[in-house]
Amino acid sequence: MENMVNVYLFGKRYQVPAGLTIMTAMEYAGYELVRGCGCRNGFCGACSTIYRMKDKQELHACLACQTEVQDGMYVATLPFFPLVKQVYNINEIKPTEQIMMQLYPEIYCCIGCNACTKACTQELNVMQYIAHAQRGEYDLCAEESFDCVMCGVCSSRCPAGISHPQVAMLARRLNGKYIAPECGHLADRVNEINEGMYKELIEGLMQKPVAELKELYNTREIEK
Repeated sequence: MENMVNVYLFGKRYQVPAGLTIMTAMEYAGYELVRGCGCRNGFCGACSTIYRMKDKQELHACLACQTEVQDGMYVATLPFFPLVKQVYNINEIKPTEQIMMQLYPEIYCCIGCNACTKACTQELNVMQYIAHAQRGEYDLCAEESFDCVMCGVCSSRCPAGISHPQVAMLARRLNGKYIAPECGHLADRVNEINEGMYKELIEGLMQKPVAELKELYNTREIEK
């Protein structure tokens, strides 16, 4: 076969077609993926992976479902990495600087090494949003961390043991609950749905084939 590349999966060399993602290359090589494969579309973060190129020192982090194989790539998937996930009632806490100190005090041990940012599979400025969280700037933390997929690679590289994704989640919840302006028309729409106003329309959509649903979605009128 043409355009084959050599990749090393868990220390063993395989030849796979160029253009495959790491995930599909693993399946091509005979691995049966029963966990850590998630949504396969770059949203869930379950397939967090590290790799290093032959004769290179830099360690890269990525999502296996989104990253294409390269010749000379050494791959090792990351196992589940434990994050500190504090339990709280969003209705009982407030967006004060003290609440972050109470729930995630380890963020104040950040040494500014930036390993979290360098490891992020979504190329987020992780160290920056942690700095926002330290100062109680939850709206800025929420904005900076918006594209986080909770894969935890940043935490696996952190010498201070910070659970960055959980800190960001708390900031986004505080921002949505207390800081961001209330979206009146959204509340109205939710009430209309609860009252059954769209029941017939929704049931009709559920009966349509996928191709027709895609067409309706792609040609929908977008509110400005």
